[in-house]
Amino acid sequence: MSVDQFDTVDVASVNEAGEMVLTISDHLDWSDTIEHQSTLQKKFNAYLAFVEGGEMLQKYPDAKARPVVLSVVFKFRPDQEGLLFLTRARQVIESAGFSLRHEVFAESYDN
Repeated sequence: MSVDQFDTVDVASVNEAGEMVLTISDHLDWSDTIEHQSTLQKKFNAYLAFVEGGEMLQKYPDAKARPVVLSVVFKFRPDQEGLLFLTRARQVIESAGFSLRHEVFAESYDN
C-alpha cells in the first residue's frame, strides 16, 4: 500500500492520545514535484472521502468520536514546493475538522 494506490488506506491505527490516525506511506521522490503533489492530492481526497462518507466508521467502529489525523510518512524530504503544498493542504483538511501531520522516515535509506 502506498501513496499512489488511491483505493486503499495504507495504515489505520489509534495512537496514545486516542486519535484515529490514517497514515499515507509516501515512497516517491520529489524530482517531479507537480506530479508528486497531484498524487498526494488524490490520496488526500480518497482519505477524506473514506472518513466523510462513513466508510471509516463501518470498518473501524472504535473510531467513533475520536479525532481524525491524516499522517504522511515520507521516504524523501519534501522540496520547497512540496512544503507549500502541505501547508495549503493542512488548511483545507483542518477546515474540514481533521488534522494533517507529516514526517520523513528512512530518508537516508538507499535501495
